[in-house]
Amino acid sequence: MKKVVFILSIACLTLTSCGTKKKIAALEAQNKECQDLLNSTTVKLNLCLSEKDALSKQNDYLKQNNSDLINNQKELTMLTSKGAQNLEKSLESLKEKDLKITRLQDALTRKDSVTLALVTSIKSSVGVSDPDIEVNVDKGVVFISIADKLLFKSGSYVVSDRAKEVLAKVAKIINDKPTFECMVEGHTDNVPFTGNAVLLDNWDLSVKRSTAIVRVLTKELKVNPKQLIAAGRGEFIPLVENNTTENRATNRRTRIVILPKIDEFYEMIEKEMKNQKK
Repeated sequence: MKKVVFILSIACLTLTSCGTKKKIAALEAQNKECQDLLNSTTVKLNLCLSEKDALSKQNDYLKQNNSDLINNQKELTMLTSKGAQNLEKSLESLKEKDLKITRLQDALTRKDSVTLALVTSIKSSVGVSDPDIEVNVDKGVVFISIADKLLFKSGSYVVSDRAKEVLAKVAKIINDKPTFECMVEGHTDNVPFTGNAVLLDNWDLSVKRSTAIVRVLTKELKVNPKQLIAAGRGEFIPLVENNTTENRATNRRTRIVILPKIDEFYEMIEKEMKNQKK
């Protein structure tokens, strides 16, 4: 009987041991699956965390970029506004410059018209047929050149009677233009002046001749002295080379320069510009 009981006990232990191994094996298999699932989940979690970090950085960048765009838009709006203002000012400035140029051109045209009329009047007054009297215009200025043989004897600065007839015509022109100025220039040839107790050289002679004519114009022909300028140019501005007798005679001359007062000319222009702006 005991023997039978012992045999049964051994059989039960054997069966029990076999069942436990199966359970252990099943548990180990299940544990491996859980471990694999955990590992896979951990990888996915880390990937999600990386993506989250990247998305977070991208979000921060987009926020900053959006803020920069808003600021740039504000600055651009301000720049556009200033640009429009500057463009408007530039256009106004261009209009003012165009206006000034137009007014200057008009003034110069009128000045040229006055000069042309003056030349015509002078030529008619002094007589253009006289070869010893020349009237011309250079850069808007009227010049009357009178040969010295009509005015003075050789080496003298005493005005001749024939010269006073010509100067009377010039005086009438000057008196008709009370706002104009006239410069009387004396010119000589290059033959050295030997000098005397009164005259030292050609330059001195040219000055004496100029002042002599000024005295005739003011004292005998009643020209306003404020309109006259006496100038001696000596031999230094010849019309032609002093290489022949004829050329030296051409260079010996008195030139009367008739010109409007420059300050009055510019005052006229400024006045017209001011009137245009009103």
